Amino acid sequence: MLDPVLPLRPLWHMGSLHPYEQALTLLLAFGPFLVLGLVIWRRRREDDAE
Repeated sequence: MLDPVLPLRPLWHMGSLHPYEQALTLLLAFGPFLVLGLVIWRRRREDDAE
């Protein structure tokens, strides 16, 4: 019988991420969206001022 999680097994040996790796992962995942939101917010403010 095949185990359904067998393909994920190579990922298990890596262990948990260090705190700085977790922070970097979050930054890479959500950072572009935060920057895009700030750019849109600022551009709208500039357009409203005109």
